[in-house]
Amino acid sequence: MATAVETLGKLERRMTISFPLTDVRTEVEKRLKKQAKTAKAPGFRPGKVPMKMVAAQYGYQIESDVLNDKVGRAFNEAANENQLRVAGFPKIEPKEDSPEGTLSFDATFEVYPEVVVGDLDKVEVETIKSDVTDAEIDKTIDILRKQRVHYHVKGEAGPHGDGGKAVAENGDRVTVDFVGKIDGVEFPGGKADDYTFVLGEGRMLPEFEAATIGLKAGESKTFPLAFPEDYHGKDVAGKTAEFTITLKNLEWAHLPAVDEEFAKSLGMEDGDLEKMRSDIKVNLEREVAGRIKARNKEAVMDALLKVTELDVPTVMIQQDSERLAEMTRNDMAQRGMDVKNMPFPTELFAEKAERRVKLGLILSQLVGDNDLQAKPEQVKSQIEDFAQSYEDPKEVLKYYYSDRRRLADIEALVLEENVVNYVLGKAKVVSKDVAFDELMGSNTQA
Repeated sequence: MATAVETLGKLERRMTISFPLTDVRTEVEKRLKKQAKTAKAPGFRPGKVPMKMVAAQYGYQIESDVLNDKVGRAFNEAANENQLRVAGFPKIEPKEDSPEGTLSFDATFEVYPEVVVGDLDKVEVETIKSDVTDAEIDKTIDILRKQRVHYHVKGEAGPHGDGGKAVAENGDRVTVDFVGKIDGVEFPGGKADDYTFVLGEGRMLPEFEAATIGLKAGESKTFPLAFPEDYHGKDVAGKTAEFTITLKNLEWAHLPAVDEEFAKSLGMEDGDLEKMRSDIKVNLEREVAGRIKARNKEAVMDALLKVTELDVPTVMIQQDSERLAEMTRNDMAQRGMDVKNMPFPTELFAEKAERRVKLGLILSQLVGDNDLQAKPEQVKSQIEDFAQSYEDPKEVLKYYYSDRRRLADIEALVLEENVVNYVLGKAKVVSKDVAFDELMGSNTQA
């Protein structure tokens, strides 16, 4: 039996669960007898082990299982009778003042909050839009050209020219020997032979690159270099070193011409430049659409949080914090980082977890109230959209439909999109133009 539910806080509740001790003993004896039929012990045939030995070996675990089963069943029955939506798992503690012949436990737990979404008609949501123009296509082609760059010795005549005057300039690839000293003494990491980098890419400190520019192959230069206070090398951070650099090899960058061969290198079998530009535009538009969708979804989620006030069960925040910590650990491990002894305090993820839990509760309420569940045709359409960027779209469909968990991920995406469209259909929407570069350089979180 269970006592009336006691309210401890906004979402915290408590009830006392009690049952006769004889019920526990009867069930324990029943399970011990069942266990005895197959129990094994040295010197005895299976099923012939004395009950005292069976009880000594299995009694504690069986009694624990019986108590867990009875308490769990009694709690669930009481929760159903009182129409409680329990969040997480209850905290069960034995009562020391139980009546004689009775076992009593206090079950402390949290319930789901009531979610009342505010008036969406009064919500203002700023959405964004961005266009892909010829300028963006040209920039993308330039990036693709740089990815296919090849280098030639500067000053030596070749099929593509000589690269101009044989002195180091931005864009050139240089190979150098260098040695650095602080107070006349070499320091760890301050020396290298045959070190290669491209001038202007920012891989080296500005003073280092500035000293290299203007050198010819075989020339050396000595210069001071002040390490920043926040430099990653703590031994030299904030100190000034004297470097001597020797330019050993100087190469100029030859970018491929935008011609049929270049188009073929991008997969255009016939080398059609117009088709190449068209394909680049389609891919850019797909990327832009995805980022716009993510940004607009985030704006809608922010609006929902502002218009809806609700208390969140602490147990749900804790559980999601643990999930986020584990996801972070796994992600870092997959990147090759050693995370064995690295702490992942769940409180670091609490703020993000609370936001996620709140949005989950709000979305669940909106979906239920407005029939926004993901329809099968929407799920299929979403997968087909993903499949467009793959060589074999049918394999992509098979990949998702062959695994229920993968399909559930797509259903969740569609459900969120349904909520976003529903909110945008109700709210006051203000559209804002965003520059392509700003959009592509932004980091959004879904």
